Amino acid sequence: MFESPRKSITVRGVWSESQEELHEMQPVSPVDTSHRAAKKKKKKRKTQTGSTRSVSAPQLSTEAPSETENLPGDCTQKSNDEPIVRGIFQIGKRSHDVVLTASRVTWTPIQPETPTEPAAPLNAGFVELKDMFAVKVKRRRMVGQQSGGTLLGITLFHCRRKGSKLKDHETHLNNLSVDHCEIWFKHLKALLNGFRDRPKALKVFVNPMSHKKEALRVYMDEVAPLFKLADIEADLIITEKKGHALSILKECRLDNYDGVVCVGGDGSVAEVAHGLLLRAQMDAGRDTDSIFTPVQAALPLGVIPAGSTDIVACSVHGVRHPITAALHIIMGPLEPGANPRRPEDCELSFQPVKPGTDEPQERTETGSRKDVSDNDGQSWQTTQGLFLNISIMAIPCLCSMAPRGLAPNTRLNNGSMALIMVGNTSRSEFVKHLKRYNSINNQFSFSFVETHTVKAVKLRPRTQGHWTDEVSEENEEVDSKSAPIISSEGSCPWNVDGDLLEAPSELYIRVHPELLTLFGENLEEAEESPIKCSCI
Repeated sequence: MFESPRKSITVRGVWSESQEELHEMQPVSPVDTSHRAAKKKKKKRKTQTGSTRSVSAPQLSTEAPSETENLPGDCTQKSNDEPIVRGIFQIGKRSHDVVLTASRVTWTPIQPETPTEPAAPLNAGFVELKDMFAVKVKRRRMVGQQSGGTLLGITLFHCRRKGSKLKDHETHLNNLSVDHCEIWFKHLKALLNGFRDRPKALKVFVNPMSHKKEALRVYMDEVAPLFKLADIEADLIITEKKGHALSILKECRLDNYDGVVCVGGDGSVAEVAHGLLLRAQMDAGRDTDSIFTPVQAALPLGVIPAGSTDIVACSVHGVRHPITAALHIIMGPLEPGANPRRPEDCELSFQPVKPGTDEPQERTETGSRKDVSDNDGQSWQTTQGLFLNISIMAIPCLCSMAPRGLAPNTRLNNGSMALIMVGNTSRSEFVKHLKRYNSINNQFSFSFVETHTVKAVKLRPRTQGHWTDEVSEENEEVDSKSAPIISSEGSCPWNVDGDLLEAPSELYIRVHPELLTLFGENLEEAEESPIKCSCI
């Protein structure tokens, strides 16, 4: 019997259930199985090869898969290229010889037997099973008919890549034989059920207020139909207020789900990720209010973009496209992930990656620096000064406004963070720095910008009056256009990705690799830019 990660799934009875799920109103001509045509083809093939071929029924493995048959990935009885079942289907307007193996479905057009005409080139096609996510029975029904209908064949649903996007595609295999289609359907269904990493049940959180209140429409119109096609049970929760998803994840049972999906913007993703990680620590009996060794979240997180910028979704999927995100979730590839945080205006210490692996960096001229080592012999560098912005990112942070990303050389799974420190400078210079995120120019090639690849960062709020005299005297007579933006008087609250955080003492931010897995793919390295940059 083929099994999913948490459920035992059998193909017995699935054929009759699936017949009611897919139908078409347009008639499709069946394969020509007339006695005269079959007799003529049979005779000619006997003369040429001494073998015969059935037109209306499979040739190989004509029994439906048993409940004890192995999974495609674990199959030891058949190789990936050995035919499991073979038969004739009409694809488009031509009849095709179709073969199913443990790895793909392949079809080849059948040549017309007219010796006076030259043979046309054979345009064979195939679909890899790893790219297929559903198979349904295809029927023609009259208007208003809810069940039954004329059997037309079966339909394969699979993914196709178009640039950075994934598109769902259909391949129709037409044949009027019920026995023929039933055998093919059961074999295909059993093979698809063998992909253990594909989810069968998901808990879905939708933030209805995200980006012009379109998140629910995005889910219902673009995502939910694909989940239904893939036979995924979705437990939909429409959040009512901030913190709603977090409170549910802290209390509900999660052992009946294969993953959690968030439909919304970056704030919604942060809340759901927080809930998953907090729940993992609670289940493990960890103290969540102190420095601890965290445990990995039990379930992967899927991110459907429905916000204003969708930085997390773009970094995971490479594009802001709900269908691509949904197909990544359906197909089940998992990518380790971490959360970005962005504090501001502080005295800071950081722990660089191991010597020899740090990228070239640009040193800021604001403040002093010293190197220290802690009790474990880990090296820390400390700097003090006024900073317009300090960004700490464990993902590239791709979005439409920064197509190369806020931290272009980071990856989801390299176990490090990008530390980008923007020193106190004039407004015009800071705007130049920001504008370069939307171009191919190096946004880090400024004297007031410093970058590092780090494992941990300590942030200490600047006390009121710190460095006051030096900065005030230096900028006393400078006009407002070139004066530093941040005044040395007073202090600013912590701003963590748009949320205010009250933390009067030191903050400690550290990357904990592989605590949270994501439905997505490992984005390939970006093509080398013509501008040689000195970033992370």
